[in-house]
Amino acid sequence: MAKQNILNVPNILAFIRLLLAPLMFLFLVNQDAPFFTGIHPSWLNYFAAFIFVVASATDFFDGYIARTFNQVTVLGSILDPLADKMLTLAGFLGLMMQGMASPWAIFLILTRELFITGLRVSAVSQGMNISASWMGKVKTVVQMIAIGFLLMHWPGGTLLLWLAVALTLYSGYVYVRDFFRFQHIH
Repeated sequence: MAKQNILNVPNILAFIRLLLAPLMFLFLVNQDAPFFTGIHPSWLNYFAAFIFVVASATDFFDGYIARTFNQVTVLGSILDPLADKMLTLAGFLGLMMQGMASPWAIFLILTRELFITGLRVSAVSQGMNISASWMGKVKTVVQMIAIGFLLMHWPGGTLLLWLAVALTLYSGYVYVRDFFRFQHIH
């Protein structure tokens, strides 16, 4: 097997996303911190939204560059979904802590994410392909759009959040179904 250059642009972008997630969370949940004194909370939400948009853009570009320029690496296949999960986790938990997102919606999304992560680990140990499905990618995009709308207090944010819940649960069902089909075949 050829040696992979792990210090490539897609991996660097995924790593940047890993760093931006806790920064965004800081702006969302520590608005009363002394270093934010004098800054109106709405501006802190705008900063969080800006960080979120930049981080979300890195998600698009790291995948595009990796596929287009054949820079897919094992490290990238680990970093990319981890960075996605950290970003959405920071957004959803921060929004929930501010009372801007339903705790039930966040509970359902996070429970599915944890369950499917465990299922994917099991699948890898059995030689299954664990790459994200089309539905999983749609789910992630809708989750990110919902977070953006909720951060900006735009109309439809709550509706998008529940749409994200439905897609999250459905894509989880698809993963479970495919996992058990593989089990039945092998």
